[in-house]
Amino acid sequence: MFEQIIVALVGAGVRFVVIGGVAATIQGSARFTNDIDICYDPAEGNLERLVALLTRWRACLRGVERGLLFILDVRAFRTTPIMTLTTEVGDIDVLDVVPGVGDYAAALKASEAVEIGDVEFRSLRLEALIASRRAMRRPKDVEHLIELEALLALRRQSS
Repeated sequence: MFEQIIVALVGAGVRFVVIGGVAATIQGSARFTNDIDICYDPAEGNLERLVALLTRWRACLRGVERGLLFILDVRAFRTTPIMTLTTEVGDIDVLDVVPGVGDYAAALKASEAVEIGDVEFRSLRLEALIASRRAMRRPKDVEHLIELEALLALRRQSS
């Protein structure tokens, strides 16, 4: 499911960085996640491509009754910094700022290139994931820090 979303985002020319649980899995986390989180480039053309793709996937707000009026357009992204969406291809959270990391430019700087088959995309590095989890401070994030910090310690030991 996540692979399909990533491949479609790349294919549509959307500039984004994978953050959250999928990025943690890429870094070696054993935790399972039900959605994919991305930080997107807020440039006008990029937002238009992202909106077009999400519209094609029939995105709607997660946790809100289906059928309620929801207009997914560039203006919605400009006024709503975090959207948790349900789509036909899976759940996706879209953010314009990553807590503890910063905006898209900062997330891009704190990311690394990753490949799925012949598709390359950007995903947060382990240090940035740790900074993000620390900044969010939700119980599940604090709990996840134990594993992420252990992964970082193991990497540093083997270097």
